[in-house]
Amino acid sequence: MSAMVDRPFVRRAALAIALCASSFGAWAADYVQTNGSSLQFSGTYQGDPFSGSFPGFRTSFHFDPAQLASSKLDVSIPIATATVGNDEMDPEMRGTAFFDGARFPQARYTATKFRALGGNRYAADGTLSLRGVTKPVTLTFTWTPGAHPVLQGSATVKRLEFGVGGGEWADVSLLPNEIKVATKVVFAAK
Repeated sequence: MSAMVDRPFVRRAALAIALCASSFGAWAADYVQTNGSSLQFSGTYQGDPFSGSFPGFRTSFHFDPAQLASSKLDVSIPIATATVGNDEMDPEMRGTAFFDGARFPQARYTATKFRALGGNRYAADGTLSLRGVTKPVTLTFTWTPGAHPVLQGSATVKRLEFGVGGGEWADVSLLPNEIKVATKVVFAAK
């Protein structure tokens, strides 16, 4: 009886195992940013909330939740596009007192160390290079897989560590040191 093998059953079982194994490998991919992505910052000025964005930022991501050690995140941020939507404040913000976009036209965030926080939540321990200064910044995010996976996350940046807001703007009673950064990045497989 053991010599008789149901060959169609064996083939179906082998196919099912192969499909399961390939679906685990499908998690690991190189991704590029697509439409629907945003990178925003927010804080308060004299107690009133403000928010702005960095249009034109670009993100590439290699991510595998099962092998976080091989994951890499790279975000390029053009400073000249920084806006709070105010024609008077935008030039000041891009100027020497804040981002100094003429001398430092691009900021960059890179991460190669990732931690699982449970569920679909992760932390990227990376570095932000801004105004010629590089400091550690942790981005916490959720990862939603699919045909167009989504990374949605946030971080806190201490602006004075990067020299953003010198002179009279260094007064944290006017403009707090901690600025919130939020991002939603929609990806496509590369």
